[in-house]
Amino acid sequence: MVEIIPNWHPLFVHFTVALWIISFVFYLLAAFSRNESNKQQWKIVARWNLWAGFVLTILTVAAGWYAYNTVNHDAASHAAMTVHRNWALVTTAIYLVLTVWSYRNMRDGKIEGGLFIIIMLVATVLLSSTAWRGGELVYRHGMGVMSLPDSAEHSHATSGEHDNSDGHHDVE
Repeated sequence: MVEIIPNWHPLFVHFTVALWIISFVFYLLAAFSRNESNKQQWKIVARWNLWAGFVLTILTVAAGWYAYNTVNHDAASHAAMTVHRNWALVTTAIYLVLTVWSYRNMRDGKIEGGLFIIIMLVATVLLSSTAWRGGELVYRHGMGVMSLPDSAEHSHATSGEHDNSDGHHDVE
């Protein structure tokens, strides 16, 4: 297996987030469309994104669980990882319900109604919060990075011009 440093979670999570947000957007388009042809097409796109997002989420959660148990961390980052993990598990559970609900509706020839859209909205807000917390792990706690740069080694001039004493040249 190809080693992704530090693990596969960052690769999979971006697909999960993108597919589920796109799904929500297309469900909204379908819900508010007056054109029946567009409504049907957008619902198909929404469903496929929801389902593909859930399949990738299985990999995302597995890789996240592995990362949670293997990346180096301190007490503060452990607490942040635990909060992120808990949000992710709740969000995943809600999307599992939505995925099954959507599949059953498709199978039975039913449509997803207003309650489904409201729960999708809630799930999308939870997804956004979970993603934000994951970003905090990387950018605030340095989780999952090999090393942090030493910012003292590089600075920019206060006038907005780049200090070229390090051998780098500005491109115009």
